[in-house]
Parts: sequence; structure tokens; C-alpha cells
Amino acid sequence: MCDFCTKHGDGKIWYKNAKNYANDLMADMRRRDYIHSFLDSTIGDGIASLGRLETIFKKKKKLPARLVTAMVEKAKDEHYGQVVPIEDVREIVNKAATVARMPCACRWAADKKEVRCCYAVSYTPEIWHKNLDMSYFGSIGDDGFETLSQRDAIVQMEDLEQAGAVHTIWTMVTPFIGAICNCTQKECLGLRTLSMHVQTLAKGEYIAAVDTSLCTGCGLCEETCQFHAISDQMVDGGETVARVDRNKCYGCGLCRSTCQEGAINLEQV
Repeated sequence: MCDFCTKHGDGKIWYKNAKNYANDLMADMRRRDYIHSFLDSTIGDGIASLGRLETIFKKKKKLPARLVTAMVEKAKDEHYGQVVPIEDVREIVNKAATVARMPCACRWAADKKEVRCCYAVSYTPEIWHKNLDMSYFGSIGDDGFETLSQRDAIVQMEDLEQAGAVHTIWTMVTPFIGAICNCTQKECLGLRTLSMHVQTLAKGEYIAAVDTSLCTGCGLCEETCQFHAISDQMVDGGETVARVDRNKCYGCGLCRSTCQEGAINLEQV
């Protein structure tokens, strides 16, 4: 279990803690102000600074420890994420009072490309995303939100997984649960920071496990894994099967959905 769960989950998985869905969460004025400027200040400024940080990391192979600590602590306080498998996505969405699909702010900041793979979830009659300043997306206005049924949202996210997206859940001022993103390590601001050893989102609560009696060593799971957690290993008889590095696995489940032999399952940590 991650430290975030220990602090916000009462000893359980934080996003399964009923307190984080409480009715009084939106009464916090700090949260309202943060949400209003979120797209510009957190995403826009984050993407702008990320490029500079990646240049430093490429040159020095690390970032200053003080900077990393500050980035992680700020993320945990304001906008922190965790990888979640599709089973938990279904549970999170089915608890929601409203679900609205919106454009991915990271992709828009990077190249002004509108890809609708982010889902704002609200758990009370008051919809938190109404406070977002959508001028960030140019002339998109209120048309940026598509209100969906729980079932339609889940089906769309299942399809996104089949297309190679990792599911992540995010706070909008911790521990207020605000959104589910479905993106890749190439485009997601949070996932990109991991390549610089900056933990702005936590590993999932699960680890992929391979049934070597079913694995054919085809390599599809290794190709699919965005966390470089899967490699080949030799077993008795000289056959090659997939091996999961538990230290690198984030428990997203992409390898499982890719495996045509049903040889991969997720096990809770």
C-alpha cells in the first residue's frame, strides 16, 4: 500500500475511502480557486516547465533532489494521481453522481490537439468542473464537456484501454477525487515525470502476475508495457516466457488485456 493510501485511506486504498467523497469537500474556497485556474497554472505551466526539466535530466541523468522533493510534495497536496486497473475504474465511476468527458489538457498544452480521454467525476449534486476556466481550450467553451451515463463512460474507457491507454485517478486538491485520465506515458504530464524519477503519481495497488504454464512467450505484453516492467526469461525446457519486474510494474493491466492466452492476472499488493 502506498504512503498516500496510509494518509488518506484510513489504512485502506485511498480512493475507496468514503470520506474522500464527502458532501462538504466543495465548500473549501481554496479548492474552488485552485480548480478555476487549474488548466493554466497546473497543466499549462507544468508542460512548459517539463520540457526544461527533461533537458536537464537528459544532460545530467538526474534532477536536483530538493527540486524533486518540492515537486512531489506539491503534487501530493494539490493534484496527485494513482494508476488504477479497469475494475477499479468501474467502481469509481459507478459511485459518481455525474460523469463528463472533456479534452485532455496535457495533449492540448503540448500540441493543441483535442483528444477527449479525460473524465470529470462528481459525487454530489454540485458539479466541481463547472468552476474550470475552459478558455484554456480556446473557443471550445462549455461544449468541452459531454455529460455521459456511467455505463457509457465505462465502455469508452474500456475501449481506450484496448487502444493502449493507462487509467489514472487524480485529486483536485487532495483528497478530493476529481477525474480519471486515460492516456499514455508519451503524452500524460504525470506519466512523463516518472521517466525523470519524479513520483507525481503512485503505483497501482496491484502487480501483474504471469501464469508460465499458459504463457507462449509471444512478447505482446512486453511491447505493450509502458513502464518497461516485462522482459523474457528462460524456463525449464528452454522455453521463453514473460517475466514481470515487481519493482517496475504499476499494475495498470495493459499487459493483461493484451495477452491472448489469458496468462496474466493482477494480484493486489
